[in-house]
Amino acid sequence: MTQINLGTLNESQQEAVLSDEKRLLVLAGAGSGKTKTLLQKIMYLTDEKYISPSEILAVTFTKNAANEMIDRMIISADESGEYEKLLLNKRVSKADKDNARNFYQKKFKWIESLSIKTFHSFCYSILRNHGVKQFDNKFRIIGDEKAEGNEELLKHIAPITSLEVFKKLLIDLCSDTNYLLKLKRYILDYVIDKIHLQHSGPVFSHKDGKYFTALDGTKVRSKSEQFIADWFYRHSIKYEYEPELNIKDFTFRPDFYVPAANVYIEHVSDKSYPTHKKEEQFKKGKLLLVKTYEEMTKDSSLFNHTLDSIFKDRLPENYHSDAHLSYNEEFNHYHADVTSFIVSAMRITDMIKVENANIEEVKKKAEADQHERVRMFYELALPLANSYMSYCVDKSYLDFNDLITTTISLFKNHPDIANRYREQFKFVLVDEFQDVNNLQVEFIKLLIKDETQLFCVGDDWQSIYGFRGSNVSYIVEFENHFENAKTIKLNLNYRSTQNIVEASNEIIKHNKFKVDKDVRSSKRSEHKIVVYSGSTPDDNVKFCVSQVKELLEEGVANDEILFLYRRSKMFWEYRQELQNQGIKVQNKTIHAAKGLEAKVVFIVGLKDGKGGFPDIWMEDRIFQIIKPANHDDLLEEERRLFYVAVTRAKDKLFLIAEKGNESRFIKEIPTIYTVRGNTNSKVADEKIEICAKCFSQLEKLWNMCPYCGETIKR
Repeated sequence: MTQINLGTLNESQQEAVLSDEKRLLVLAGAGSGKTKTLLQKIMYLTDEKYISPSEILAVTFTKNAANEMIDRMIISADESGEYEKLLLNKRVSKADKDNARNFYQKKFKWIESLSIKTFHSFCYSILRNHGVKQFDNKFRIIGDEKAEGNEELLKHIAPITSLEVFKKLLIDLCSDTNYLLKLKRYILDYVIDKIHLQHSGPVFSHKDGKYFTALDGTKVRSKSEQFIADWFYRHSIKYEYEPELNIKDFTFRPDFYVPAANVYIEHVSDKSYPTHKKEEQFKKGKLLLVKTYEEMTKDSSLFNHTLDSIFKDRLPENYHSDAHLSYNEEFNHYHADVTSFIVSAMRITDMIKVENANIEEVKKKAEADQHERVRMFYELALPLANSYMSYCVDKSYLDFNDLITTTISLFKNHPDIANRYREQFKFVLVDEFQDVNNLQVEFIKLLIKDETQLFCVGDDWQSIYGFRGSNVSYIVEFENHFENAKTIKLNLNYRSTQNIVEASNEIIKHNKFKVDKDVRSSKRSEHKIVVYSGSTPDDNVKFCVSQVKELLEEGVANDEILFLYRRSKMFWEYRQELQNQGIKVQNKTIHAAKGLEAKVVFIVGLKDGKGGFPDIWMEDRIFQIIKPANHDDLLEEERRLFYVAVTRAKDKLFLIAEKGNESRFIKEIPTIYTVRGNTNSKVADEKIEICAKCFSQLEKLWNMCPYCGETIKR
């Protein structure tokens, strides 16, 4: 049997475990034992309340998190301790550990009867078993990987990836010449030349002033000249751009020459040089010169008509027929750029699903946007998104978002099936609730009824996946989303020292959209947080490597030292030097480190501005069409990300910055919690002085504790 022991829980944890509230949010600060509380809740229900395990559903976000919950359940039930030894044995492969987990689950029938699943795996099982009314229940999953060579896997995983499907469908759409040429125009203007990034032209300037690329690859000087060149290309008319010409008195370059019609074109704009001397030369040579004007380009149909009139009787009758164009020929040199467009189209397809957006509304909003780039993107991307969704339905494929949306549809359209699950699961527990998105909350609401106990655990201060669609408002405003809800706060941090916890509290205070918590530490501090700001990146690397060497000499294990960074490139120089020194260290992006902990943590790259942290990256306007964002929201998520990084540290924390350009987040930490490091590493070992009576942190010059009045003895 399990070993439930309420005596191991603090008062708030016990309250959460024993609560019979129908809608309960356990707001768990970093290191406060949220997983322990959730697991104790399950064991309390089964052991003390005699709830059948089959009536309990625990939902989390990742397979690893679900496996960790199962592992801890097995460890609590396995009196021999053999399973825990196996998990801790680094020589045992992941596959063997997975097999052992399956074996022990079956051994303990009550654990096997529990439903501990990710959102996606739970919806997958619903659709497999009861989804036939909504979708083909022999569906396969389509995603980033495809099944190959394994017949059993082929039954569940599509033999093609999402990216491959999008590419295939794009080629199909390009059989329409108009679509193909619009796509090529978009790729040339906004992926390659990036003409939208500067008013004066693209990022990469051209000395000759030719900023724009025509469909045939010719570089021209203006958007209107690009229009003319593209018109020639679409009509299979060969032309020369700015050919050198000397009729009699001087050499000059008219804008266009069409040999088959023996016609020269000068396109006149407010930037053009006077043309009267050129016109005199054409008269002397009895050559035909036609002038077009910038004003004409404001009306594309008028400009098309003008060009058509110029060449109507000067070329063979079939000149105006559209050229036979192929996808491969048109994009022969641009495949990587087309893939960039496809990736963006895939993302907006996902966003439409996650945000439950109406495609027609998205289309209207995009059509009304003031920027041509945005309008063009959606004109091209929405047909592709529609084609992809239709293709997946036709082939009985579901991607990860489809698993949830299709289950939602099933529950809405077939109440009998929804009721079956509502009746079965009388207790629904949701882990990492701060990471839920719109679809997941809608699904939860459809899954529960008034009598269901909903037990959600999470920390709004650790909500860091807004870029994936998570919505922090569901946890911050929990009581608005779920009627008659109660919140219990777990405020005691068992992981980090008092100094680190209090510093992290000060950091998060700068966020406005949050639930206030007074998080305390169960551990006294021995060290202050070390802030080191090198004059050069090399200074920072040398400092960190010297600190790591000292830590290893002191007996700190390699896997208890963790380097964290906002972006991978921030760690490149550190990785190289550590490798040179034969030091092997844990290192991860902060997003990847969520849930981890280490005795010693180094956070590198803490400079302000571009390439630093906070890294406030306003999403491309293209994505803002579906989900608007603002600077303040992004800054608050960056601060939550820094909070997550800081609270990974159990004992020692090093913040590595840039001299004269420290991250604003460092400046948000009161100096009482920090010490400035230098190349003399012993400075980093400054001890924290603690009041012997109340354990509050003291400053060096104090003779009396200001918190309890105790005289300080030195």
